[in-house]
Formats: sequence, structure tokens, C-alpha cells
Amino acid sequence: MNINIYYGGRGIIDDPTLTVIDKMISVFDELRVTVSRYNLYEYKNTIPTLSQTIKEADGVILATTVEWHGIGGYMTQFLDSVWQFGDKEKIAEIYMMPVVMSRTYGEKEARLDLVNAWEILGGKTCNGLCGYIENSLDLEINPKYTEIIEKNAEGFYRCVNQKPMCFPASNRAIRQKVALPSNISLTQQESEQLSEYVSDDKYVQTQKEDIQELTSMFLGKMGAADSGDEYVESIQKAFKAKPGVSGSFKIHIAENGKNIVMTVSPTAIECEYGDTNSADVLMDMNKSTLDEITSGRMTFQRAFMSGAMSSMKGDFRILCALDEVLEFK
Repeated sequence: MNINIYYGGRGIIDDPTLTVIDKMISVFDELRVTVSRYNLYEYKNTIPTLSQTIKEADGVILATTVEWHGIGGYMTQFLDSVWQFGDKEKIAEIYMMPVVMSRTYGEKEARLDLVNAWEILGGKTCNGLCGYIENSLDLEINPKYTEIIEKNAEGFYRCVNQKPMCFPASNRAIRQKVALPSNISLTQQESEQLSEYVSDDKYVQTQKEDIQELTSMFLGKMGAADSGDEYVESIQKAFKAKPGVSGSFKIHIAENGKNIVMTVSPTAIECEYGDTNSADVLMDMNKSTLDEITSGRMTFQRAFMSGAMSSMKGDFRILCALDEVLEFK
């Protein structure tokens, strides 16, 4: 069983929600549950990409802290990205439990807000945990509070495992009446800009000419020698050393069946054609997608998020780090 925890607070040391999460993870570890924790404040520049991580989860915990009003910006931005880019068919099978701790008024309203949001997305909900905690130390020293947290964690485990039936909620009907966002590889800001440009005939004509030029360029590349040595050279030239970033990657190219194997360390990169079964991240893509990446028009994250990458297996965070050390121009 896989459970993903998305924490939408600011990560301050005495945040009571962090204490609750840690105690829940201890229970899940005893139950041999695989837990993936995502602190949204650490992904504040790439929150839209996290919507794809839900696919691997059997259950989801949305945890946040009410510091002055509502569920907070990070959690709101994450739920917006799930609405835009998330796999609604997969979400329909996932149970969610809200966890909301508050230092002011509004924990019950915030919990209900998370429940309504998840049901509008089409998912199912379990009983959540919410409360007013003035001092997070109370959660550590009060055994009754610990018992409440542990029982809720066990209850969520049983809910995800047994998948109980429940009556349909009226707010799920909104999905049938609200126009669902298109499955496009654009951020919200890019979508808004595009809506302004599409009405400009001169702009549209210019884009068509650019597309034709790019098509001719890619066809020329495909007609060239299929050795693919240009990819290895491009990757080596694009490498920028960054401390703390390391990992191994394999890219399978669909057209010729070849594999590009990369080993990244904080100071160097090794790139060659070959094969390996021990890479941290395995990627499948066609030549056109790899051309887009090595020309600087697309990142590995964007390729995965938009579906241009046929498949990806491995640690998503390591894939994100690959874009940090490869700067294609």
C-alpha cells in the first residue's frame, strides 16, 4: 500500500501539524505502508508537477495548518494543479483524509474545504482529523492526544485497504457541469496568455510559419545519420555541476531502440550508449521529444507532466534534479 502525504504549511519548527504527521508515519511504518511525504513549501516553484505523483498512491493525506485563515496558499495551489493536470480517473479510486491543526479559529471549516475540494475532483474521503492546538508540545506529552492520532491513522489504513462503499456526494456532480480543463502541457499563466494571443490572426500566422520551420529542421535531423552521437555531445556540453545532485538515468529511444545511460555526480557526468537495469530513473521517449529537450524547448519535468514522455519509472525528485544540472540552449 502506498500513501502520499502532502503538507501545505510553512514548515515552522513548532507547527502542530508536523507533529501529527510524524506520529502517523510511525504508525504506517509499523503497518508496513510505503509513505511518500511532500512538503509543498519545498516545491513552491514546481508545485504543478506534483499532481502527477498522485497516480502511484492508494491513499492521500492532505495536511495543513490554519495560521490565520483557510488552508493556505501552498495547498490551494496544489489542489488547483490537480484540477488542471491530475488524472481524474485515477483520483476517483483514491481515498483522502484531511488533517488540519489550527492556532486560530477555522479548523473545521478548513477540513470541510479539503473534503469538498477532493470530492469535486471525483475522489473519496475518509474521516479526517482536526483540532485547535495552541502549543505543539501538548501533542508530545499528552498520551490521549497520541492515542487519537494513532487511531485515526489506523482507521485510514483500514479505509484504504477495505475501500468501503459510500453514498455519492452532490458536489461531485459539479464535475459534470463545469468545463473540465484541457489536457495540455501549459501552466495556468501560460494558458491565460494563450487565450489572449489566439484571437490575433497575425500572431497565429507567425506561429504556423515557425512550426513549419521547426518541422523541416527536425525532419532534416531524422534524415541524418542515426548514430545519435549528437545527444551524448549535447548532454555533456549542457552539464552544470551542482553540489548534492547525483543519480543514474537511462533514456530509451523508441525509434532506434538505443539507450542513453547517464551517471551524474556533484562534479561530473558520464554519458554513453549502453544498457543498465540499476538506474534510479528509467525513461521512454521518442526522438522528437528528446530533440525538444536537448534544444532547450522542453524540460524533463515538462515532458513527463505533459505525457510527451511515454513512461517514467523511479524517484520523481531525482528526475526534477536532472533539469537542474542540464542547461540546454
